[in-house]
Order: sequence, then C-alpha cells, then structure tokens
Amino acid sequence: MWCREPVRITAILLAFAFLASGQQPIGRETGMSRRVQDDEEFRMTLSELLDWGKKAFCANWTDQDGAGRPLTKGNGKELSDAASPLVGKRAFNRISAPDANSCMGCHNEPYGIPGGSGDFATSVFVMGQRFDFVTFDPADKTPTRGTVDERSRPASLDEVADLRATTDMFGSGYLEMLAREMTADLQHIRDSIQHGQRRALITKGVSFGSLARREDGTWDVTQVTGLSRLSILTRTPLDPPTLVIRPWSQAAAFVSLREFTENALNQHHGMQATERFGRNTDPDGDGVANEMTRAEVTALTLYQAALQVPGRVIPNNPEVEKAVLNGEKKFSSFGCAQCHIPELPLTRSGSVFVEPGPYNPPTNLRAGEAPPLKMDLSDPALPQPRLAVHSDVIMVPAYTDMKLHDITSPGDDVAAEPLDMNQPTWSPKFFAGNRRFLTKRLWGCANQPPYYHNGFFTTMRQAVLAHSGEALESRKAFQSSSEYDQNSLIEFLKTLQVLPPGTKDLAVDENFKPKVWPPLPHQSASAIKSSYPGQGLH
Repeated sequence: MWCREPVRITAILLAFAFLASGQQPIGRETGMSRRVQDDEEFRMTLSELLDWGKKAFCANWTDQDGAGRPLTKGNGKELSDAASPLVGKRAFNRISAPDANSCMGCHNEPYGIPGGSGDFATSVFVMGQRFDFVTFDPADKTPTRGTVDERSRPASLDEVADLRATTDMFGSGYLEMLAREMTADLQHIRDSIQHGQRRALITKGVSFGSLARREDGTWDVTQVTGLSRLSILTRTPLDPPTLVIRPWSQAAAFVSLREFTENALNQHHGMQATERFGRNTDPDGDGVANEMTRAEVTALTLYQAALQVPGRVIPNNPEVEKAVLNGEKKFSSFGCAQCHIPELPLTRSGSVFVEPGPYNPPTNLRAGEAPPLKMDLSDPALPQPRLAVHSDVIMVPAYTDMKLHDITSPGDDVAAEPLDMNQPTWSPKFFAGNRRFLTKRLWGCANQPPYYHNGFFTTMRQAVLAHSGEALESRKAFQSSSEYDQNSLIEFLKTLQVLPPGTKDLAVDENFKPKVWPPLPHQSASAIKSSYPGQGLH
C-alpha cells in the first residue's frame, strides 16, 4: 500500500521556507529556485510578478516541488484503486495524465513563445483524467481504473477521451475582459426581466438568443443559445441562470484563466493549488503540501493575461496584396464573419485586467477573498504588440463571437467528440458526445497549426471545407466561388499571424517592417508604406 509520509511533509515544508527566501538548499532539485508565498504578490512589482509567472510557466516541475499525484486522478478525485498508486512507471500517462513536465512543454508555438499553441504531439486527451491510469487492458474490470468506463464498458482509444489541439493564450487578457463585459451585459438584461416577460440577450452586437421569466417566477432558458450548459443550469427553476460566458477550453468549460490554470496544473503536472485543495494538506499523497500557493497561481494567471496579441503579415507583393483585399471581402460575403466577427469592442475600463475575476466558481480565488491586483493591458511595458485605445474603446480583432456553435455534420465522426465534458460523467448525456465548440479565434491562426479543434488538419483550407451544421451555407458559398476567390480567402487567412517577440506594429510586411493596412483606394500597400515611412497599424 502507498502511504503518506508526515515526516517528509515537514521536511519539505522547511525546504519551502528556503525557497521562499530565494535560497536553494544543498542537493535540492526543483523547477523553481524561488517560490512565492501568499501576500507576497502584493509587495512585488508587476514586472516581478510577470517575470516569476513566466519562469513558472517554463519550469520543469519535479517531485520535490510536488509534481505527480500518486493517490488522486487528474480531476482531483481519489483513485479507483488506491492499491496501485501513480508512481514509478505509472507516474506519467499520455492519456490519463500526468502527461507533461511544464506548461511550456505543450504551449510553445510559434517562435518558442511560452504560452503559444503546440504541435499535434502536444494534443490533450480531455476527460481521460477521470481514469487512474489508462491501459486498455481487457482483463481490467474496475470502472475508471484503466479500461472500463463509468458504465463498466471497455473504452477504446476513440472513446476514452476527447482529443483536443493545444490552444494558445495570446491576447488572453483582452479575451477574458471581453467575456467579463459581455457577461455583465447579459446579467443586466436578465435582472431587468419581469414576470411574464421575454427579452433578447444581445451584447456587443452578438445575440445569445432570448431569456424568459414565467408568471410564476420560474425561468425559461430554452431559447438561450451559444452558452455552455454550466451557464444556464440552475439549482431550482426559481434561481436565475448565471449566463456567464466561458472563454476557456474549446467547449467553453472554464470561466477564467485562473480556473483554467488550476485545472491544468493538477491534471497535467500533479501540482495542486492551495485554494482548491487546501493549505498544509496533501490530498494527492506525494508528501508535499502547499504545492502552488495563491500568490503563485496569481502570477501565472497575470503572465498569461499579459501575453501579446497576434497581428498581420502582408507581403509587399502587389498580387498578394490584391488577393488579400479580395479575401477580406469574401470572408464577409461568404458569411464567415457572422461567427468569426473580425473585432469586438472593449471599454477603456475593461482593458484593466483585475485578478481575481468576478465570476470565478468555488475552489478558485473569488472577488473579496483577497485584495484585487490590477494590470492595464494597454501598458506599453507589457509584451508587444498591444491594442490601442481610440475614443475610450479598444477594438479586439480576435475573429470570434465567444459563442458555442455546432459546425459538424451528423454523419461526420471526425468532428464529433465521444464525450461531453460539460455533463456529469455518470449521465447518458456525457456519453452522447459533443458537437458544440467555441468559435475559433482566428487571430494568429496562420502560423499555429495544426487546425480544427482536434488538430486533424494540416491546412486552413481543410478546416474551411470541414465546416458544416450552422456553417454549412458559408462552406457552400466558398465551394461555389471561383478558384481565385477561394485562394484569396486562404491568402487573407495566411496574414493572421503571431508576430516575432518584440514586434511593436500590428501590421507588418514579410520582413516584419511596419506596414499600413488596408491601403488607400487605387494604391498598393507597398506604395503607401513608402509614402508614409514608419507608420503602421498600432
């Protein structure tokens, strides 16, 4: 039997005291030489917090840090078979996890930027973490130990989890603040609905259907669209739905960067946050307590929120420029922009990222539980490029509507997922699968392959042709257009790129020199660039 070691816990707590002071005890091997204790985050400068957050994102965590979770699953629950702890050759598992040593191990593309997307090899098996250690051993009959699922049915590789491509975190501070503002709008509409009324749920020009309140005070959410089940689920019919927009995970499962980060730390690394698992406790049985402090999760969250936004790369070739301009028009006329909305407005006050956020669920730091930390996303000291403020508004060119859509075909088993992560794992709906995904944020898509939610496509053209369901008419419009128009659309998408670190302009040429875009009428962009040297889209 695997047993906890109180003496070892005490020793490691003492070692953490050395780490907090920046001293590395002789012979100790850890991912970070300096750890941050609670309340220290309020004494550190923003630059110091972001620097620590970046180092933590890149850190290769060790068992001395608390990496690994011998007695718990990646969902935080106890193992189905505690007699077979996740140690030795069972310490890592590509499907059920832990499956990575660092965050950057998966999030590193392009240019090796910590916080980017990843190669197909870094894809994650979502919901595989509900198993102890996936083996597909036909002799194993214990539910969620290694082979059979909650129904006591053997799970195959195609059914054990939802395969997802590694997502990027570029511009995530702007995206989360958009989600917060849109949520506040939806909740304001909800709170204005009287008994017997129905009102449209529209925020920033995006419709989320409508919400009604019956004469008896109960809520009718049947016409609400684009939101996660978790955002319309209520304890009783009299309780109002939260209507929270969840921008993280491709199935809209997480409210905030903080929630997303804490979940990933435990699932992928076995690093348990104190605000979720408790202080001075050791639920995963690895002999280490306080593996990630509140302050450290805050630093990791702020680092991701501060990441630069993607931009555009448009070569100084008149034929390419012409095709890009045509592609931009076709993007709209084909109907792509109905869901991939080119830009959404964020208020000036909304550009100040506040941590913790207002909608965090329990077991995550919530507003009022600690003093707020604020970061102005327009601060030029943050990683470049940034988005500019115009008339107290910041337009966020993420090419998304922040909604869930079904763009799959009923007979398409490539796009459909076998499991619905937003349903209880014991319910039939969980095994009915998922076909709804957040509208892909297209900014930065061109140099962040592979494509589609599962990473099955190597080109953007394949992803376009895979659109069906709610996007069927747009795909048909693309297919029925001329070869030049189809190629123009792809050429436009090719301009949406993550720029090399340090690039300050949002629009650049193939040499990453500033470029004015779009061009003035009857002039090429190259001509404009030479006419107005040094200018660019900021």
